[in-house]
Amino acid sequence: MIKRYDVIIKNGKIIDGTGNPWYRADVGIIQGKIVKIGFISGLAKKTIDVSNFIVSPGFIDIHNHSDLSILAVPNCESNIKQGITTAVVGNCGISMAPLNSKKVKLFQKYLAPLLISKYDYKWDWKSLAEYQEKVKAQGTAINLAFLIGQGTIRLAVKSFASGKSSEKEMKQMKEILAESLEDGAFGMSSGLIYPPGCYSDTEELIELGKILKKYNRIYVSHIRDEGTDLIKSIKEAIKIGEINDIPVEISHFKAKGEENWGKVNYGFKLMEEARERGVEVNCDVYPYNATSTTITSVLPIWTLENGVEEMLKVLSSKENRKKIKQDFITGRVKGNNLDEDGFGQIVIADSPLNKEYEGKSLKEIIKLKNRISDPYDAFFDLIIEIKGQASVVKFVLSDEDVKKVISHPLSMIGSDSSGICPEIGGKPHPRAYGTFPRVIDKYVSKEKILRLEDAIRKMTSLPASKIRLPYRGLIKEGFWADIVIFDSNKIKDRATFANPHQYPDGIEYVLVNGEVSLEKGRLTNKRYGKILKP
Repeated sequence: MIKRYDVIIKNGKIIDGTGNPWYRADVGIIQGKIVKIGFISGLAKKTIDVSNFIVSPGFIDIHNHSDLSILAVPNCESNIKQGITTAVVGNCGISMAPLNSKKVKLFQKYLAPLLISKYDYKWDWKSLAEYQEKVKAQGTAINLAFLIGQGTIRLAVKSFASGKSSEKEMKQMKEILAESLEDGAFGMSSGLIYPPGCYSDTEELIELGKILKKYNRIYVSHIRDEGTDLIKSIKEAIKIGEINDIPVEISHFKAKGEENWGKVNYGFKLMEEARERGVEVNCDVYPYNATSTTITSVLPIWTLENGVEEMLKVLSSKENRKKIKQDFITGRVKGNNLDEDGFGQIVIADSPLNKEYEGKSLKEIIKLKNRISDPYDAFFDLIIEIKGQASVVKFVLSDEDVKKVISHPLSMIGSDSSGICPEIGGKPHPRAYGTFPRVIDKYVSKEKILRLEDAIRKMTSLPASKIRLPYRGLIKEGFWADIVIFDSNKIKDRATFANPHQYPDGIEYVLVNGEVSLEKGRLTNKRYGKILKP
């Protein structure tokens, strides 16, 4: 009996996500799932002829922040256009839930540089389950797999207090984490350069890891330092996983600052040795030589102990300014080289309160203000002027290190970005638009350090297996039909640091749960995504 399919994808060159060589076949889809791979002669509501195009599993972005933007940008244009069908969100210790109703304003001000500034979030949820329901009610163009942020948990319990957590506070944090895992979080992330997560010691993270072990969930970490103390920080992440026997993911693995370039090699040696001992440790990477973060993260962590409002008061004090300057001069501010070259390496990406700063380096802004003789004070005045509400791009990475990390078998690809669209403005990091096409164009086609099949594995089945995501990440019968179809000769990122709001070329179709979200390169602006659960 001839089946009637919802969709048949005809004549594609299938790269199935396993790393195996491509093969030619048709794909039949019914009710959102792949039901047949091979020669298909049945009828279909929609037939897509993709002769000579690559048919791949939809890209799974292992390190994404679209939970911060999904309410404002539910069509996830920058994600869909680069082939992302599933995003793992809630990274770097920052998640949109849980919220303590008494501390919402504190949380809002802290997150302001990362949110869509013109959108009213309402802030009418508390738990992860409530936030997921809010997203579900509005709809999402991509699938979302949530992590819970350790920094968000800590803020809900003890605000920005830097002291060691008491037994009572630890009990509260464990209860919140357990509730979030019950709500469907795939694991917990930490952001150990960002307050308040950076105030947590290793023992606190190990204790929370015990809850992850109980639920068999993952620990994902933006490690404590990616510069001078990179190796020490990798060891800490591995220790937390090893003691609790839980999987570990090291976020956006890199070495910041020229003096630290090359340390990724020893970092991989540590990961390989840990895996030999039975620690399931991996990392993710984006294909660019610049980072992106909040402007407040450039400051010493002690300045943020009581939140953004108090930080602005700290910066207004002459005595505090002297202390901060000394911290920079003596190198006590980890990962931030704020000398003359350092000011030139940091570029304002988004500044809601003064759009004229966007795209300019701190060095350029200081020069415009005729403050070259006192650059530190000019920098402090700038932060006060914009109330700490800015994101920045920092050009501090080595191209050779990026190449090394991308090519290593333990790495997978993550954009470290939110789903956005050109209408939001600003000068965001181009990774928001170009991460996945860039890997294929630059590192497969041009530099040839990866086979296309291996690059696809790093974008699909490897991240799916890492977070234990069932029935996604492969072109396989019985799996959900998250599929991206592209021309391997034309796929290319177009977004640049100077002009980031540019969609990539070469991606022809994107299907999310069997429905067409991108057709012949054009967005359908349909919301076929789901909230995924372990």
